[in-house]
Parts: sequence; C-alpha cells; structure tokens
Amino acid sequence: MEKWMERLTEKLSDAFEKAGYDRSYGKVALSNRPDLCEYQCNGAMAGAKTYKKAPIQIAGDVVAGLKDSQVFSMAEAVNPGFINLKADPDFLVGFLREMAEDEHLSVEKTDAPRTIMIDYGGPNVAKPLHVGHLRSAIIGESMKRLGRFLGHKVIGDVHLGDWGLQMGLIITEMKHRSPELIYFKEDYEGPYPQEAPFTIGELEEIYPAASAKSKENAAYKEEAMEATHLLQQGRPGYHALWEHILHVSMADLKKNYERLQVTFDLWKKESDAQPYIPEMVRYLKEGGYAHLDQGALVVDVKEEGDTKEIPPCMILKSDGASLYNTTDLATIVERMKLFHPDEILYVVDKRQELYFTQVFRCARKAHLVEEDTKLSFLGFGTMNGKDGKPFKTRQGGVMRLENLMDDISKEMYQKIVDNRSVKAENARETAQIVGLSAIKYGDLSNQATKDYVFDVDRFTSFEGDTGPYLLYTIVRIKSILNRYQEEGGSLSHGSLRTPTCESEKALMLELTGFAPAVEGAFAEKAPHKVCSYLYGLANAFNRFYHETKILSEEDQAQKGSWIGLLSLTRQVLETSIDLLGFSAPERM
Repeated sequence: MEKWMERLTEKLSDAFEKAGYDRSYGKVALSNRPDLCEYQCNGAMAGAKTYKKAPIQIAGDVVAGLKDSQVFSMAEAVNPGFINLKADPDFLVGFLREMAEDEHLSVEKTDAPRTIMIDYGGPNVAKPLHVGHLRSAIIGESMKRLGRFLGHKVIGDVHLGDWGLQMGLIITEMKHRSPELIYFKEDYEGPYPQEAPFTIGELEEIYPAASAKSKENAAYKEEAMEATHLLQQGRPGYHALWEHILHVSMADLKKNYERLQVTFDLWKKESDAQPYIPEMVRYLKEGGYAHLDQGALVVDVKEEGDTKEIPPCMILKSDGASLYNTTDLATIVERMKLFHPDEILYVVDKRQELYFTQVFRCARKAHLVEEDTKLSFLGFGTMNGKDGKPFKTRQGGVMRLENLMDDISKEMYQKIVDNRSVKAENARETAQIVGLSAIKYGDLSNQATKDYVFDVDRFTSFEGDTGPYLLYTIVRIKSILNRYQEEGGSLSHGSLRTPTCESEKALMLELTGFAPAVEGAFAEKAPHKVCSYLYGLANAFNRFYHETKILSEEDQAQKGSWIGLLSLTRQVLETSIDLLGFSAPERM
C-alpha cells in the first residue's frame, strides 16, 4: 500500500509537472508551522535558480493547478516561495479506510527480505541478570520485532559467556569446598550424575566468592586459570561440571528473559565457536593477515584516514591463549557458515565501539565475511540513577534485574489498587503487565546511544510520556469499544466519515504516520522513533476523546464513524507496543 506522504508528494509533483517544472521539486513534508498549515513544500525555492524565476512565481504557478484538487483542501503560495497545504478530509478518510483493511496497517513489506542476525544478550552463565543487561535485551528485542514486521528474516542470538575464567573460578571454588566430589577424581571414568551438585542460588553465591578470592590470592587465581585450561582441553570431570553450570544457569536465564518478554531463536555460547578457532588461526597466518608482535598474534586494522589510533586486533596472546576477539571472530565464521546472514547486528554498550571496530575490520580484511555482508554496531548509553551514575541498589551494589522488575510491579500494584479499577485477583497480573511497559518504554523512549536516568516515579506515572499512559489510553479505547458492542453495535472501518472537528482530523492525520515511524525506526536503528510517534498518537486521541461524547451520540452513522476511528487507533497503538515488546491489559 502506498504511504500517505507518498500520495501527497505524487499529487503535488503532478502539479509541478503540469505547471512546466520538474516533478522532483514536489516533495511534501510536515509543516514546521502547524498553526498555519498541515504540510508544506519548499520545491519552488529550490527550483528558482534552475528556472531563473522568483520562487513565489513558481509556487503561484503550482498552486494555480491545484484549484480543484481532491487531495488538498488548501494550497497557497506564501512569500518568499513556500507552498502551504492542508489535506482534503475526504481524501484522508479514503486513505484510512484502506489502511484499516490492510493487514500491515499501510506498512509495506520489503521486496528484498534480508537475513539479519542480532546479538543482543551476552550474559555470563553462573551470574544473575542485572540492570546492566537490560538495555541490550530491550533494544535488541524491539529491533528484532521491527525487522520481522517489515518482512526480514531476523534471528536473535543470546550468545552466552560460558568459556572464560569464570568457569575455572567456579570449578576451583567447588573443589576447595567439596574435594570429595567425583568430578575432581582424575581416575574416575564416569558416568557423572544427572543432577547438579548445586542450586542456582548456591551457584550465584559461589562465583562472587571465588572472584573475590582470586583478587586477593595469586595462587588461587593461578589454580583457577589452570582449571579453565583443563576444562578447555576437555577434562571429563570439569566438562561434566561445566554442563551442570550451563543447565542450571540457562533455566534461570530463560525464566527471567521470559518475564521480560524477550525471546531468542538461538541460545549459542562462546564455547560453540571454539571448534572454529584452530582453522581460523591457521587461515589468518597462512593468508598473511596475521603476524607476530612481541610474541602475540595480531592483525593490523588501522586504515588511511583514521582520526584516532586503532590498535591491532589481537588473535592470540603471547602464551597462545585466545581472547574475546578470537571468540567473536570465530563466532562470525560460525554464523556465516550456518546462517549466511546479510547483516550481523551487535546491540552492546557504546563503550565497546573501539573493540567492535577492530573485530569488524579484521573480519573484512581477512574476508571472513562476504563483500556485501553488513557488520553493524548499535551502541547504547548507560542506564543511570537520579544521581547521574550507573543504576545501583540502595546498598550500592548492581541491582538484579528480577529485583528491579519486582520493585516496579509493586509500585504499579499499589497504584492500581488505589485506583480500584481492577478486581483484586487480577491486580497483580495487571501490575506486571503495566510495570513491564514502564520499564521498556522508559528505556526505549530515549535515543539508544544516549545515557538516561531511570526515574521510577516518572516511568510509573499514568501521565506524560510513559508506558502506563499509553496503556491507559489503549484500555480507555477498549472500554468504549466493548460498551459499544455490548449495546449491539459492530465495529466497521468502512463507516468512517469526514471529520467533524479539528481534533478528529488531527487524530486521523496522526494515524497516517504509522508506516514512516516503523520504517524509519528500523532503518535508523532507532526504536525511540516509534515511542515518539506513539506518544503523539495517544495525545491526539485523548484530545479528541475529551472533546467528543462518543457513546451518547444520537446520530448512529456518526457514532459508527467515530467507533471505526477508535478501532483503527487501537489497532495501531497495540501493534506499536507489540513492536516495542510489551502488551496492554484489558483493564487498569
């Protein structure tokens, strides 16, 4: 379905062409003076030099050809050469009827679908999810949903950290605590128990204890490094423990991601890339891409024109050990082999930009990806507390994600109970739904690359630019539509009629912005554009709602038109919040 602005531009371009000017000057844009007009065109200004005419003369010629337009109800030339426009209400209604009948609400599916892999998890096993994992999960999930809505094949990968020193630390600490376990008997040949010798709670206590010891005790750290090495060399007992750690951790991670309504198609791990490393290292050496520098194997990735120093990408340390760079490059090799993606998008902290510049350049220089494979970095800012520092607990530690979600749900539960609009037995479930909207919208409404302050009081408010405000708007619409149906009415978009007031037309015009908001958000990797659109749409609806007595309207045809408009508004709002990764309850 052709988008609204494309239709307006096409008609104005026809008018330019009819007046003897190139149709490329007929681009229509939203007005920067909404008090004067809805849309504007500056093409006459741009064409003045080409046609050696005053801009106002060109604008006048174009406007003269729009005198009987069925697309624009107003078209006027304004000094020094602007063309001010208002859309014809009936033309607008016709577009909305088509939009309502379109499965994708005027958003065009891509005619060139791509396979896109998104890396947006990255937690380490044996550790609980904390607020530092929030932005990657929320932004990545939204990008995945936007891409799929537009027709792309999008594959989400959690990419767990499971192969580093933290594994050796846990194994070492367990050995110190329970040396009698068969996992530590070198002559034991198996089989090993199916049940893990620890719970998730115990595991989450073991790791920080081991980490603290390693910082104070050099011998302990050396022992942990040796345990890591033995694990990676395939020692059976250590491998069995590693599998227990994975099983217990992943069950807990899946539970918490599910609560966040974040899902992954792949639960790949760093260890999955290990089989690709030896061949990759050999290829980098034999191809002349890598060389030794003070004993370490590196690939030079600096390029002519760099304004800052880009250090070499290290592949192996001087002792032959691999690094994150090695694993990430091997993961790219694995992804190319198994999925052949057109793009790999990493949603990670923006402070890792230099690191990913090195990895991407190395992958390209060594032809680990094809020429047209896109490697993308969506770096996000920090989630801070009101003090402007990274968000912490009141005790000063890093807050667990489930604790943050619990706190927000409790806050919403109290507000819902105080409001007395939801039955007590449904209040807690509703609080979780609304609480998730507060967290996700509070994050996504900020430009991803910028730091932002996580303000619980503001994010849980039912007023202003918040998730609960949007959900309250949707619930309000649902309530009106339900009452209309209970009274015997049926929902029909075909009943839409010419708007009767400015607020109704303003709501209609806002609805036309859905497609560009979605397409722009995905193309620019900017989910906040959907949030901005949603807030404008919700405000437009609420202005219309407060000015219009919908259900008490005696003219049944007019009432049916308004109900059709509300039904379309609900569809757009609910589709939009689904793209952001949350949903609306029936009541609030």
